[in-house]
Amino acid sequence: MDLRELVSALNDFASPSLAESWDNVGLLVEPSPPHTVNTLFLTNDLTEEVMEEAVQKKADLVLSYHPPIFTPLKRVTWKTWKERLVVRALENRIGIYSPHTAYDAIPHGVNNWLTKGLGACTSLPLHPSTVPRSPAEGTHRVEFCADAEHLDAVLSKIKDIPEISCLTTLPARVEGEEQTRVSLNCSQKALLEVVALLSQNSLLYHKTEILLLQKPLLPHTGMGRLCTLSEPVSLSDIIERIKGHLRLPHVRVAVGAGRTLESPVKKAALCAGSGSSVLKGTEADLYLTGEMSHHDVLDAVANGISVILCEHSNTERGFLSELRDTLAIHLQNKINIVVSEKDTDPLQV
Repeated sequence: MDLRELVSALNDFASPSLAESWDNVGLLVEPSPPHTVNTLFLTNDLTEEVMEEAVQKKADLVLSYHPPIFTPLKRVTWKTWKERLVVRALENRIGIYSPHTAYDAIPHGVNNWLTKGLGACTSLPLHPSTVPRSPAEGTHRVEFCADAEHLDAVLSKIKDIPEISCLTTLPARVEGEEQTRVSLNCSQKALLEVVALLSQNSLLYHKTEILLLQKPLLPHTGMGRLCTLSEPVSLSDIIERIKGHLRLPHVRVAVGAGRTLESPVKKAALCAGSGSSVLKGTEADLYLTGEMSHHDVLDAVANGISVILCEHSNTERGFLSELRDTLAIHLQNKINIVVSEKDTDPLQV
């Protein structure tokens, strides 16, 4: 496939607009066009060892779950390992694409794969995603009625306020009088100016309605998952299930206050990678993630919530095999998809 055609297909699979605002997703390194992709190479982390593997396997595009370019590069030299990744990629005409938190959010993504380690359960996003694009512009809608005497003067002043859109007027009958109903969308900043303007006329102000505009939620899409198990299972059994699913000989466990390894787990909140900010404040019997800060673990335990930590990338990497099969169908088997054999968690127990 042509690189740009493939990137479009990957964006359709998981829209970059679903990624967190702080993230750096999409096509990060692009060889000069035209660039044809015969082999797509999947990895969780793009290290130098993994890049050499991609070169040896004649990859044309590396899909690295974690973005190897996150903070801006001021130069591209041989000095630092991330700069060298870019140099090696361009020398060998290899593109680099990263989905990261877009894959966390989608219903067929990393977090849903992680839920399979719990056993039979139903799950909902902890922080649902909203529709990326919505017809409504602005954050608020303001509606008020004005008579002919005041209408032109008010509209003239409103049109001078920046960040106002969708301004419409319609005939209206209010208390038996012919008036005009004005509707407009505006930003939070513009709202303050509109309200200040309307408040100068008590008749207008008392007929003003302000609506908060919210984008609709996307079903089954968002950060983290709250899982309700079909049947309660002991913490010790959940630990064994997680170890089996992630193919790990060891995990780290903190038992919640008042709980034991035999205490039942009915609700589990999980987040692949680093889950502290996503899980915090969620009521559950168990938190499952890759890593959490020491003090966040203490908070969870004090609230009677047990914690299982598996190391950051161990909660993500196993998804790549499932991703390979899913992408093969999505891309209609047009290209060869390979999963890295050198990609491993840097920490060992």
